[in-house]
Amino acid sequence: MSRAILIVLDSFGVGGAPDAASFGDLGSDTLRHIAERCASGDADCAGVRHGSLHVPNLRAVGLGECCRSATGCIPPALATNAWTRGAAGSATELSTGKDSQSGHWEIAGVPVDFEWTYFPDTEPSFPAELIGTLCARADLPGILGNKHASGIAILDELGEAHLRTGKPICYTSADSVFQIAAHEEHFGLERLYRVCEAARALLDPLKVGRVIARPFVGTRAGDFSRTLNRRDYGVVPPPATLLHRAEKAGRDVVSLGKIGDLFCHTATGRELKAADNDGIVDQMLQMLQRLEEGGLLFANLVDFDTLYGHRRDPIGYAAAIEAFDTRLPELFANMRSDDLAVITGDHGCDPTWRGTDHTRERVPVMAFGTHVARQSLGSRSSFADIGATIARHLGLPPPSHGIPFRIPL
Repeated sequence: MSRAILIVLDSFGVGGAPDAASFGDLGSDTLRHIAERCASGDADCAGVRHGSLHVPNLRAVGLGECCRSATGCIPPALATNAWTRGAAGSATELSTGKDSQSGHWEIAGVPVDFEWTYFPDTEPSFPAELIGTLCARADLPGILGNKHASGIAILDELGEAHLRTGKPICYTSADSVFQIAAHEEHFGLERLYRVCEAARALLDPLKVGRVIARPFVGTRAGDFSRTLNRRDYGVVPPPATLLHRAEKAGRDVVSLGKIGDLFCHTATGRELKAADNDGIVDQMLQMLQRLEEGGLLFANLVDFDTLYGHRRDPIGYAAAIEAFDTRLPELFANMRSDDLAVITGDHGCDPTWRGTDHTRERVPVMAFGTHVARQSLGSRSSFADIGATIARHLGLPPPSHGIPFRIPL
């Protein structure tokens, strides 16, 4: 029985979403702008990496074709003459958000058919009644922040005030999210979780996608750092995702990175996390050795988004892509003859774009295995085509959304 490996490179957009203008993102293109910045020579000045984007293994499985199908443009150094294996194309999101939760649910076959609540980019961002009730229920002296912010920047801005006052730092973004940062030792990790649980109960009626506990350590601005004890309190997805279908069929399911958080720990099987992308790849390779026949391994590599996209660091993003590319031969070597792997994204986060938020883009779709011949998948009309394809490959019941693409042998 075949196995499937589904890898989401968080925020790895390839431009061209038809409705990008309605999100203020017309012209955004995460991969193309990174490749252009590398080709321009700016990278040489950064001291991080040098020269054009070098991703020979991603090129070999059709990354250039993903870009061509999305926008008609092939970025520098991604010429399709290096495409030697696998089916490649792009996919457009049906869900109305540009966040990880919507993207992953749709990849798994369940487009989000309702509107999440998004908080306005104002100060304050949150309704006074909401904050008043939260402070009363969680016995808080008040909150800090109450605005749109980047996670590391707001720690530098308000971390010392948090230590003085005991007030947690609450902030949001373009995502449907309510984030609460507090010092892991001074405020207490379990207390932070209890505050998040109180916030989740208040935000359920509003259809806010996630409440995220953001514990951190450190003593002063520039010294603060987030820990691995992040915890997401999300909305439970409908019981029709690819994960649910695999669980119901008794299949082995492994979830790596933030997959468990995004699916509210339902049907996510064995959940593993790591400190960085390399750690996730290490775990992926280890778990592939043990993944049972008919099993599904679902991984998210978040560093692209959190460390480089939101922080608008195109050169760091380029270096991260190149680092992932060097690990692909290990994946190829650990795949069995009838395994299917799919590499995709969940939204964009163009590091050359204004602001710090995600960008509405198409995502790449690269499907490969020893049995998969080269083929263009074109521009797919939904991320759900990915889940439908994997369901068919694993012999699972077809989902209600998505059209599986035919993979030539």
